[in-house]
Amino acid sequence: MSSLTSPRVLRDVVARGRPLGGRLDRIAGAVFILPAVVVILGFSIFPLLASLYVSLSRLSFSQGGVELKFVGFNNYAKLLFGIDRTHFLGVIGPVTPVSGAVLVAGYGLMAFLLFRYARYPGRTLLGLVGRVITAVIAGAGLWLIVNTILTSGRPGTLVVTLVYVGVDVSVQYLLGLGLALLVVQQLPGRRFFRVVFLLPMMITPVGVAYLFRMLTDTSKGPLYPLWAHFGLTDVSWVTNPWGARLAVMIGDVWQWTPFIFIILLAAIETLPHELVEAAVADGANRWQVFWRITFPQILPATTTVVLIRIIEGFKIIDLPNVLTNGGPGTATESLTLHAYTIWRALDIGGSAAVAYMLLIVVTFVGVSYVNLFRRRATAVA
Repeated sequence: MSSLTSPRVLRDVVARGRPLGGRLDRIAGAVFILPAVVVILGFSIFPLLASLYVSLSRLSFSQGGVELKFVGFNNYAKLLFGIDRTHFLGVIGPVTPVSGAVLVAGYGLMAFLLFRYARYPGRTLLGLVGRVITAVIAGAGLWLIVNTILTSGRPGTLVVTLVYVGVDVSVQYLLGLGLALLVVQQLPGRRFFRVVFLLPMMITPVGVAYLFRMLTDTSKGPLYPLWAHFGLTDVSWVTNPWGARLAVMIGDVWQWTPFIFIILLAAIETLPHELVEAAVADGANRWQVFWRITFPQILPATTTVVLIRIIEGFKIIDLPNVLTNGGPGTATESLTLHAYTIWRALDIGGSAAVAYMLLIVVTFVGVSYVNLFRRRATAVA
């Protein structure tokens, strides 16, 4: 055998060629990934950085174009402490017995959760510090919500948005879960109702807003005979702050409950029937089957779909804009509509600041929610 074709020489040649091949594979992978990275940077990260700079500036239009003047955190200070504070945060009212009781109950619950985590064997210092910071921020938010809603004060766009998200997502989940549990039963016509329950989700948000604008009009519209029968033709939903907010929330619940319904229905239908049959054979009733078997099994899907709805709920704009135009006053104005309103008034820097405050709030709520339910959902999965 020739020395050039000996096994040792061949092994040396292959060994010398292997690093070059690995480098070529890595370069090829980078070349294929590079266009996607450029697109992400161009359409996602760059607008975030550009809008951040705009939020720290005052943008004015001039004859030669636009002029950006760096003003630091003045736009944010204007929202938290300046002339837009009542618009953004609201008006704080004096403490009442009801608001005081709610605050004591809320702070007591936070203290109990912190104490329970402090006694948890798997606790960490970083986790404890993070929970303390979360409790402080949540406590400040609870104080703001209670003292603007349960007192003679007036909620700002931040509190109104939090009310929309909290009430809408809670009601949507309960209704979606109830409908999903109902249609999996052996009931006549359940296939028909599966399709009917999805119809609101197929309508655009603007269409839903105009639909509820007609339904809540007591002077004319398809429900006028009903309003006339009960003597409500002189009553207007949109002239009362809470009536207008209720109209917006009903429209949002009607439109997005089908989204949660279809996700939970798919999760319930994929559950193994053997577990339910074994529980029924052991004498478990319907509530025990749901609480001990069904709900823990659909908890991962629940966590995901509620998180999606929380994030989407913060971006509500179509319903309050079309249905009430943010009124009466700013009673139904969400943060997104707030940003759009001042953007339309050419306060571009202030609009960007409101948008970034919304981003901060959504990030805080989303991260807190994930940390709260992650361990349970992971344990079930």
